[in-house]
Amino acid sequence: MRGTVSKASGFLKVVFAIVWKDLAAEWRSRELISGMLVFALLVIFIFNFALELDTQARSTVTSGVLWATFTFAGTLGLNRSMAVEKDRGCLDGLLLAPVDRTAIYFGKTLANFIFMLLVAVIVLPLYSIFYNQNLFIPGLLLVIFLGSLGYVAVGTILASMAVQARTRDILLPILLFPVIIPVLVAAVKASSGFLQGSAFADIQSWLSLLVAYDVIFVAVSFMVFDFVVEE
Repeated sequence: MRGTVSKASGFLKVVFAIVWKDLAAEWRSRELISGMLVFALLVIFIFNFALELDTQARSTVTSGVLWATFTFAGTLGLNRSMAVEKDRGCLDGLLLAPVDRTAIYFGKTLANFIFMLLVAVIVLPLYSIFYNQNLFIPGLLLVIFLGSLGYVAVGTILASMAVQARTRDILLPILLFPVIIPVLVAAVKASSGFLQGSAFADIQSWLSLLVAYDVIFVAVSFMVFDFVVEE
């Protein structure tokens, strides 16, 4: 029992050490989060001027615009996150370290998840201002949390695969977008339901799909990460 607790404690220490490394490196360079934010804001501006709709019509496209913003900015962040590790030789160092490699996956996933949430924290109030719509709805925030978790859970494992290729910037979106269709559809539908004040019974199935997606793909990524980085 004591050995199991000690092993779990060591695993968590490695996970949080990787998260701290990524956050500290980003705090010094501010390359990743600034790129994601600029990209996200550009998408919002483009939709804001392209969709010159009345207030009611804008409310119907809000969920789609939001998730298009998170998806494109998140893809940029995932690509950059793994590319920096590869280019600086840090990825090889992590893989050679005498630690459980799944801890590396969880550390990178958690760091990417934090970056996604930071982007959402800045994007939501700006979107509310430009579109004159309150987005600080508890249900919507829950959907963003679950959707972002599923996105980075899959994105991190696929970014680990794509980073080995010379065409990684093109390869990651090709691999990622077909796989995340279920989470995007569920997130858009659930977000739209909360924004339009639908009954919870109508939204519950989409939330259940998000939770199931998160659990399944985190478990699958946990099992295959070791083989992915070996290749």
